[in-house]
Amino acid sequence: MLQTSQYWYLHDHPLFDALSSQDLKEICYISKYKTARKGEIIFFSEENQDRVFTLKKGSIKIVKVDEEGNELVKDILKKGDMFGQLALSHNSEDEYAVVISESVVFCSFKSSDFEKFIQQNPDLALKYTKWIGFWFRRLENRFSNIMFKDVRSRLLHFFYDFAKDQEIDENGIVVLPNYLTHQDISSLICSTRQTVTSLLNTLKSEEMIDYSRKEMSVNLPKIKASLKIK
Repeated sequence: MLQTSQYWYLHDHPLFDALSSQDLKEICYISKYKTARKGEIIFFSEENQDRVFTLKKGSIKIVKVDEEGNELVKDILKKGDMFGQLALSHNSEDEYAVVISESVVFCSFKSSDFEKFIQQNPDLALKYTKWIGFWFRRLENRFSNIMFKDVRSRLLHFFYDFAKDQEIDENGIVVLPNYLTHQDISSLICSTRQTVTSLLNTLKSEEMIDYSRKEMSVNLPKIKASLKIK
């Protein structure tokens, strides 16, 4: 049953969906599935530090520890996203992943096995290279926002990016579980918790967002209009 679950998850993943049935079976043999609960650290343990991961279910946050020992949230990842040793080189030991949803299910590959497999599959290697390029552009866009946009715009871009690929109701509203603290959001957009709290209240009064401890609602049409996104 587990092998069947692995097969169909990888079959439906955009990185692996063009693989033949035989190749899918082969990559299933080198994959490892695991479930983790809220608050658990997933990688940068002795067991997991040399692996490539992809999320099957749930959400995690990527955390970096600065020189003063403060935890800074670098990214929020959802179903289908990849993380870990993405560049197939050694990870920084001051970064790790933390489960923020009630649970996650993730698939992982030993980096040496994954590298060997993509070398044997040129089409997959090309797709993976494009995916890494997309990942770097995403980081570059975030850095550009931090450098050149005000805090309000950065916060609106955060909500837009967080909600744009999710299910939208007839009014353009996206409702998502709220896994993030104000401190998490402030780390992501390089601001302070106090400023983020004040802006969240402002955006709520403008009916761009609504939030509680359990969920957040994002009004995509209003946010797109404010950011002048077509």
